[in-house]
Amino acid sequence: MRRTSLSAVLALLIAGPALAGPKDDVAKIVNSAAFKTAAATLDAEHDRTVADIVTLTEIPAPPFKEMERAKAYRAMFEAHGLKDVEIDAEGNVMGLRKGTKAGPLVVVSAHLDTVFPEGTNVKVRREGTKLYAPGIADDSRSLAVLLAWVRALDAAKIKTKSDILFVGTVGEEGAGDLRGVRYFFGKGKHKDNTRAFFSVDGIDPAHVTHVGVGSKRYRVTFKGPGGHSYGAFGIVNPMAAMGKAVADLYAIQPPTEPKVTYSASVTGGGTSVNAIPDKVFTEFDMRSADGAELAKLEAQFKAVVERAVAAENQVRSVRSGAVSAEFTAIGDRPAGNTPRTAPIVANTVAAINAFGYTPTFEASSTDANAPMGRGIPAITIGSGGTGGRAHSLDEWIDVDKAPSVRGMTVGLAAVLATAGVD
Repeated sequence: MRRTSLSAVLALLIAGPALAGPKDDVAKIVNSAAFKTAAATLDAEHDRTVADIVTLTEIPAPPFKEMERAKAYRAMFEAHGLKDVEIDAEGNVMGLRKGTKAGPLVVVSAHLDTVFPEGTNVKVRREGTKLYAPGIADDSRSLAVLLAWVRALDAAKIKTKSDILFVGTVGEEGAGDLRGVRYFFGKGKHKDNTRAFFSVDGIDPAHVTHVGVGSKRYRVTFKGPGGHSYGAFGIVNPMAAMGKAVADLYAIQPPTEPKVTYSASVTGGGTSVNAIPDKVFTEFDMRSADGAELAKLEAQFKAVVERAVAAENQVRSVRSGAVSAEFTAIGDRPAGNTPRTAPIVANTVAAINAFGYTPTFEASSTDANAPMGRGIPAITIGSGGTGGRAHSLDEWIDVDKAPSVRGMTVGLAAVLATAGVD
């Protein structure tokens, strides 16, 4: 990425032609003396932001065990002067920056958890401007950037019209199934008081995730009488039913537009090579950004399993008992879509363009799914800079100052345009 100084970018904005709508609003914000002070603060305090990234990354936050990182993040929120700082009943960390007008909140969030199990070495290794550690890009950098934005806003004495609630969520990854943000919008005290939601997740400041890919996940346990592989040969076998169910699922041709996918992902069971198993299981994942198509596939999947069980009970002996299938839901992420015409998207696109990037639009599964599923305008944006190898032990980010600060200003401008500035 070619380096562009902050002053050069701002000079281009000042010299640029008059723009309409969100572009005009964003241009007014980024050309203001206050925003220049905020951007200069991001630049001056870049080393502090990097130090926060390292500190947070090196506090383990494995699935369902985010509390130590949550406590540290709460202390950081308190040190930054946010109001009403707390950890809610699900483990989310929240802190409020008051606006000047009464009304619904703008929520800016990043997730505390990582995909890595307990015991993973999360010590940060530095090579030049690159930092390596599990979870450093997804999503420790974003947590630190939220803090940097608070410092920048305070240093510039920027007053927003809407209150901004900064949140560190739990359970975004994998089996966490968005439990933190689902609690926030299902039972949390702000569930009916949010007008826009930013999830800061990932790196690239040009990415806008405005389509939430929903998912349905099941563990299906196939049970039967079991028996000796030789002596009981001919009785029903739950593994045969499971195999047929998987094969028949893969005979379904899902639509490509909207995109619909399925996967038989994890399997296990049985006791011995010379025994017909009494219990086996497979875990299935189904996804689509279209809720209706996802529900259709879910119904087809269940019917496939039931037919496979019935077929096994018909073709082999049930003298010792029949085969059955038990469905256990292990994941349910809502699908959703924030239109590109929505102010939150238009503001973000204007901010991306203002700082010389070309916006790209994506569909993914992030914390933004939960508010999207409730009709609340929501998107996921990057924290700025570059990185790679997410979800791997050699995950990395580049904290080279100029591109990092430039990328951070994009999200800050988008948030300010959405919250409004007095």
